[in-house]
Amino acid sequence: MQRGALLDAARSLLSEGGTDALTFPALAARTGLARSSVYEYFRSRAAVVEELCAVDFPVWAAEIEAAMEVAQTPEAKIEAYVRSQLALVGDRRHRAVVAISAGELDAGAREKIRAAHGGLVAMVVEALGALGHARPRLAAMLLQGIVDAAVRRIELGAAEDPDEVTEAAVGMALRGVGG
Repeated sequence: MQRGALLDAARSLLSEGGTDALTFPALAARTGLARSSVYEYFRSRAAVVEELCAVDFPVWAAEIEAAMEVAQTPEAKIEAYVRSQLALVGDRRHRAVVAISAGELDAGAREKIRAAHGGLVAMVVEALGALGHARPRLAAMLLQGIVDAAVRRIELGAAEDPDEVTEAAVGMALRGVGG
């Protein structure tokens, strides 16, 4: 239970203040634990980040995968892939992942995040192959770039409404820049 409370506090801190806010004194204050007790669960901030990725990313990926599974056509699967990721932007788990990826992490934590992201990209490769892409893996990575740019646009609170950003991203994913 303490570990779960620490992870929940870490999500909140990352969501509210980014990686700078994720400190052991802040975790201790949020959970009511002594600072030394936090060290019993995690040896470093990177260890907290790794645990968050291990816990949250699979849940996030399962939601995206579930949305894609109900889609009937390759185009609908791609649309579900984009929409479901962008729908998660307001979710604390997502804000935490964005804050984590923007922060300074050790090589092990970065590798775990890269591997998790690779699993996400792999979900859409089959749909892109079914559309006739000669290099569906490359197309999937570029598609994720569109999603990542839309996420940043929404997170920054750009002038456009998040729904507008989502529609533009789906349009680019399905029709390219030609509109």
